[in-house]
Amino acid sequence: MTTDFQTAREALGARLRELRTEAGLEGKDLAAQLGWQTSKVSRLQNGKQTPTRADLTAWVHALGRPDVEAELHGLLAGLDMKQRHRSWRRQLAGGHRGRQEIGVKLTDATKGIRGLEVSRIPGLFQTPEYARVIFDGLAEFRGIPPTTEAAVEARMRRQEALYDPAKTFHFVLCEAALYHRPCPMDVMAEQLDRLYNLVGQRRIELGIIPFGAQLRRTAPHAFWIYDRRLVIVETISEELWLTGDEDIAVYERAWDWLSGSAEYGAPARRLIGRARASLDLT
Repeated sequence: MTTDFQTAREALGARLRELRTEAGLEGKDLAAQLGWQTSKVSRLQNGKQTPTRADLTAWVHALGRPDVEAELHGLLAGLDMKQRHRSWRRQLAGGHRGRQEIGVKLTDATKGIRGLEVSRIPGLFQTPEYARVIFDGLAEFRGIPPTTEAAVEARMRRQEALYDPAKTFHFVLCEAALYHRPCPMDVMAEQLDRLYNLVGQRRIELGIIPFGAQLRRTAPHAFWIYDRRLVIVETISEELWLTGDEDIAVYERAWDWLSGSAEYGAPARRLIGRARASLDLT
């Protein structure tokens, strides 16, 4: 089985390959310029070897791209699966693109994803326009480079997994996510239309927890469960990657309790439709 460490290392390698290709260099030419064996370039690009910070610095300077050094160092810092607390400042130092590539790899390596979102639409269901506004706002908030278009492209590529017959997706949204509007009304309307059409699709189970629902416990924050091996929790300052059995068990229990209060099928569509109708597009 591919580990989450290997998944993240492959995402970093893919980014290295992309940078080399954009610079118009063959692997052997880059190796010669760096004084490395060609095999080292190949191993780094294919995620077979973990680079050092010095390797990454040498790579970007050889390509004339010192502007992406912080991004690559942030991706390297996130490789250690023992590192439960992953600072957004370090991960996103070079923009959102690298973290989105890790998301693509994580989704590819997972058969079943369960997620709870409290106040926004899950990335897997976002329209390009909604995602663009989210990334722009986060870049401004965190004071990082606005690599928005590349991040949106990666997020849309990640959504291809929704049509993989070997995967399942079960998401629950608090009804507030249908009303909290980080974007213009027309963008939100299009986003709600997409969400409405996802209800009932094969391999996608989408529930909405109504405002007035009785809960066995409240929803304190968003979280995603990847198979039964990893839970990712986002806070304002950091991202938590939880792999311990006890951590996973408690989040699965929270998932079961919260998903039991959600509406599915036609009732979920009605809740989405009501939020869509509340938008004043005149």
